[in-house]
Amino acid sequence: QVQLVESGGALVQAGGSLRLSCTASGRTFRTYTMGWFRQNPGKEREFVAGINWTGDLTYYTDSVKDRFTISRDNGESMVYLQMNSLKPEDTAVYYCAAADLAWSMSVVNPTRYDYWGQGTQVTVSS
Repeated sequence: QVQLVESGGALVQAGGSLRLSCTASGRTFRTYTMGWFRQNPGKEREFVAGINWTGDLTYYTDSVKDRFTISRDNGESMVYLQMNSLKPEDTAVYYCAAADLAWSMSVVNPTRYDYWGQGTQVTVSS
């Protein structure tokens, strides 16, 4: 069992930066693939970034490449999403998720994730 709690969401101007944090609890956290997703009302949950359990493999959706960075600290049971050069289209509720899943392109599929946080709101004003 893994519990996830996101924090760090805020209102920010376009071009600004935010760092989202995901605090995990549970003995097996360090073995899980982790992902960040985002969702707006009436839309499907969208993959943003994923990281394997050792932290040396990452994958990003095209719209955030070179702007966002996912990282993890297994010792502290934390996952981060550093978001730079934010755009209004980045506005969404951001979710942290954990998957008992070997690294593959399945990382982009939300149905492959076993645990989810409650989400944190990111709003980017133009």
